[in-house]
Amino acid sequence: MNAPGLVTFEVVHAETDLQVSAIRDLAPEAGALVRALRGELEAYIAANPRFAESHVPVAVTSAAPVVVRAMADAARIAGVGPMAAVAGAFAEAVARGLAPASREVIVENGGDLFLLGTHERTVLLFAGDSPLSERVALMVSSALQPVAVCTSSAKVGPSLSYGSAHAVTILSASGALADAAASAVGNIVHGPEDIPAGLERAKGIPGVLGAVIIAEDRIGAMGIARLAAVSRG
Repeated sequence: MNAPGLVTFEVVHAETDLQVSAIRDLAPEAGALVRALRGELEAYIAANPRFAESHVPVAVTSAAPVVVRAMADAARIAGVGPMAAVAGAFAEAVARGLAPASREVIVENGGDLFLLGTHERTVLLFAGDSPLSERVALMVSSALQPVAVCTSSAKVGPSLSYGSAHAVTILSASGALADAAASAVGNIVHGPEDIPAGLERAKGIPGVLGAVIIAEDRIGAMGIARLAAVSRG
């Protein structure tokens, strides 16, 4: 999130904490987008509390807010609860909302990113106490953008996971789907021996473009995921 030529700023509202990079400081615009998104989601949850509580997909009607429908669709495809898609959905919505004012946008929301622009970006993979943490980067070409890069971890952060993976990173054109798929794959990875099964699970989720799984000192990748070693020196 220190992209040359871009201005990086933080947007915080309630539980949403974004780090955004753009060609200029668009904090007021980003803040307005976040407030609108949270307002829509919170109003929907107040009327439909199961949407926030369920660990399985929840059907919604066409009258639901756009962000709610995106989360519900991603949850249905990945087979998880709708809230597993919230961070990725917000990252994409804010990035696309800022796009008319900035040709380059990177939005990070709790480790989930949405990248939009014409430059290759390097995404460093943080995997807690794994010896591979911050030793591997994901190269995201301009041809892939706009694209989401979302990570689920059983070792880092507050997200619920039924597995034990240090990091499961998913690439998708959809922020909500990338986030939901990362949770779905992470749920079945309990150790290095589960990496092949996790990659097969990722392959079976429509809309997943690539995946990287780190468990202890092992790593596996599939699809368009292009990795590069990173020297700590």
